[in-house]
Amino acid sequence: MFTHLTFFRQRALIMALLAAAIVFILWNIPLLSGVLYPFRLFVTFVHESGHGIAALISGGEFGQMVLSSDGSGHALTSGGIRALILPAGYLGAALFGAVLFYLTNTVPFPRTIAIVLGGLVGIVTLLYTQPLTLAFFVGLGMALALVALWRFADRGITMLALNVLAIITGLNALFDLITLTRIADLGGGIGRNDAAAFSAQVAPVLPASGWALVWAALSVVILAGAIYLAFLRRRVRP
Repeated sequence: MFTHLTFFRQRALIMALLAAAIVFILWNIPLLSGVLYPFRLFVTFVHESGHGIAALISGGEFGQMVLSSDGSGHALTSGGIRALILPAGYLGAALFGAVLFYLTNTVPFPRTIAIVLGGLVGIVTLLYTQPLTLAFFVGLGMALALVALWRFADRGITMLALNVLAIITGLNALFDLITLTRIADLGGGIGRNDAAAFSAQVAPVLPASGWALVWAALSVVILAGAIYLAFLRRRVRP
């Protein structure tokens, strides 16, 4: 028992570090930037899903999500609590990355995580995207990729792939917020970004850049918490 858990913890740490190195290389070699494009679209998919899920949780409706080829997107929602819906895009993506990172490195069943996540992404795709749109293909493609991991990849490769997905999603959400703190007040109208809409519609006590900074700080706490819980205060069940 001790040997099995020790081996899993060592493998989890190695795979997490290797995934971080892969993401660092992809982000810093321009020739490889195209590899990140599908992941960037998936981050937007998660972001818009966060808005929609927050709308549903707060009593509203989630019509559909729309993605654009430049990586932007929007979720069509109605009703619900705007104070929850507007931050849920960035914070939801950070939380998604953090939870996936934590589960991948603490639960010794990575292939099960892959198939469950693939099923969830597939359900969101079928319910909240229009067929043959970019959002539909992004969701379907990621769902199929996760199913393929479950079916064909071994545990080590699956752990590595899930760690890469978690790190890219979580850090993209954080970096987008950091960028937003610079541009939120530079001609950004109410509808142009979530922070501007939050400042105008919910809490004008802070400017858009101020709310973007608050969300960025919360994202750091969420991501740091996942790392802490996964590797510094972890109890793995066999």
